[in-house]
Amino acid sequence: MTQSNEPITYAGAGVDTEAGDRAVELMKDAVSRTHGPEVLGGVGAFAGLFDASALKEYKRPLLASSTDGVGTKIVIARALDVHDTIGQDLVAMVIDDIVVCGAKPLVMTDYIACGKVVPERIADIVRGIAEGCEMAGTALVGGETAEHPGVMDADDYDVAGAAVGVVEADAVLGAERVREGDVVVAMASSGLHSNGYSLVRRVVDHAGWSLDTHLEDLGRTVGEELLVPTRIYAQLCVRLAESTPGLRAFSHVTGGGLAANVARVLPKGLAATVARDAWDLPAVFSVVQGAGQVPWNDLESTLNMGVGMVAVVAPEDADALISASGAAGVPAWTLGGIVADDGRGTSGDTVRGAKGVDGGAVYLSGAYRA
Repeated sequence: MTQSNEPITYAGAGVDTEAGDRAVELMKDAVSRTHGPEVLGGVGAFAGLFDASALKEYKRPLLASSTDGVGTKIVIARALDVHDTIGQDLVAMVIDDIVVCGAKPLVMTDYIACGKVVPERIADIVRGIAEGCEMAGTALVGGETAEHPGVMDADDYDVAGAAVGVVEADAVLGAERVREGDVVVAMASSGLHSNGYSLVRRVVDHAGWSLDTHLEDLGRTVGEELLVPTRIYAQLCVRLAESTPGLRAFSHVTGGGLAANVARVLPKGLAATVARDAWDLPAVFSVVQGAGQVPWNDLESTLNMGVGMVAVVAPEDADALISASGAAGVPAWTLGGIVADDGRGTSGDTVRGAKGVDGGAVYLSGAYRA
């Protein structure tokens, strides 16, 4: 091997620290807009500081935390060279997992790994995260961009995030509150959200579509549909938790689909009934099913089917919750109710237990209205 006498530098090894600094400058304003007086130190410190003095007003504050990414939806963003929406997906995946227990989200951090820092692209990603945090009422207090030459291709990147919230111990929502006779309420998704994209991308390839293929049933291109940002429910859920005495539980419908995620917030001995014909199935789900001949039970155990969040609520508060959600721009409707679990076995119409939770069951009935 011929050896060169040229000195080896960090830049020569593929890491451009100056590009990283430029990216920070481009994102600073967007990040700062998420900061209230509780955030100290601004952008660029080693650690984000958040004034937690308000927690002294809690009798027994519990911290709620979550971390997540956006899955293979990021492949679509990279292919289309559109990077300012994926951040909203990240915020939704992380923060809406916190609010289901009734917690108010406080702070979020992000992590971006890439093959090469392109300042404008990194700034677009972080701007999307910051905009998502504004929607969620959460401070973006820190983050990291790591350049990994030789590990990732120059145009590759991935994003992840973590968040912390707080809830009063005696106000925690969940299975312990759910009672027979409660009502199960659906809150509409904005589309596919950020789960099941390995299935969806396989269907797109099978159908021979490109991302710029216009589909009449969707009214837009495949790529435009696949990049619709995930709806962020955080502020709405926090308000509902504060204003709805009979609110029992929320379920964020992510990986595993509608029934499996609802089952996670039910106690053993109870079951939720879900009528598939209680809503019109959004077109994207019918398109995916038809183009790939995807079995319906596989589709509904992978995608959200048009329901991004579910609330379990006492019957006397169900109508008010549905109205409040609609007034906030999130259509909501009754899915079914809570009944005694009759012990029926797991089948295509019964889901019991999910993600390690030994909880209740979900009984699905009827057929979807396409």
